Amino acid sequence: MSAQTSHYESDALPTEPVGVVVIGGGAAGLNGALMLARSRRSVVVIDSGTPRNAPAAAMHGFIVLDGTPPPEILQRGREQVRQYGGRIVFGEVSGAEPAAPSAAGDLRFTVTLADGRTLTARRVLVATGLRDVLPEVPGLAQHWGHSVVHCPYCHGWEVRDEPIGILSTGPASVHHSWLFRQLTDDLIYFTNGTELDTDTRARFAARSIRIIETEVKEVVNDDGALAGVRLTDGTFVARRILAVATQMQARTEGLDGLKLLMEDLPDSMGRRFASAMAGTTEIPGVWVAGNATDLTAQVGASAAAGALAGSHINALLAAADTDAALAAAQKTTG
Repeated sequence: MSAQTSHYESDALPTEPVGVVVIGGGAAGLNGALMLARSRRSVVVIDSGTPRNAPAAAMHGFIVLDGTPPPEILQRGREQVRQYGGRIVFGEVSGAEPAAPSAAGDLRFTVTLADGRTLTARRVLVATGLRDVLPEVPGLAQHWGHSVVHCPYCHGWEVRDEPIGILSTGPASVHHSWLFRQLTDDLIYFTNGTELDTDTRARFAARSIRIIETEVKEVVNDDGALAGVRLTDGTFVARRILAVATQMQARTEGLDGLKLLMEDLPDSMGRRFASAMAGTTEIPGVWVAGNATDLTAQVGASAAAGALAGSHINALLAAADTDAALAAAQKTTG
């Protein structure tokens, strides 16, 4: 699930090589670009304009910016990156791969956009985010980000005291139940074909969480608002909010040429890019940050990861620049 944001003015794609290309214009990508631009690195952000949180009315859980609409955060972030000389290019990456190194042996990468334009960069920061995969229940997707939620920290306060239903997708939904029970006394767990062990059932009973084992057939609307669900036996169960633990998939489109290692998370939670300290990967010259590698990171954590990756990239570029300068000096004097 993702939504296209309104198109904004795009900077021109440079024809000369740049220091860093950032693939993804969300919190992680923009904050990484900000750190690099403030270090006087030439940096270009390629942004497809499809942020994960586009359907949400506001972003929560990030001090100072709590309650700010996501488009406003991104707009301000783009302005700040541009303030330091960074470029934001509205476009979709169709290919990214290592290129022939420079004459001095420094790494190079080529990024190709869907319209055929290309860009060469010394280093790459992947911050493509993730895609939420919802259960195939008719009527569910249209309420995503409003009455169908996934994160108690992102949406919990706004749905407090409402009749909430947990639409189970697997083991993660049990954990969901404890978190949403903190927010409401009226909680129903729809097993939806998943199994519950005896211990979990006892815990649900102790917390007054009702269990419904008949499968959900569809989500029912009332004048555009979520009214509840209809079960396969025809029973209607009134609910104002449905909480769903989505399967989270890192966005990998156009990145196969980088040959980045992927990892599957336990309990079918999703799939991500593997990364180590500061977002480093097994591919020299390529970093990854934000939801593309940390599927549960909120906006603040993603932004922090982008900043850390950006500063790490700059540090290694500074070392590479020094090595090149030393080699050139020795060649001149020798």
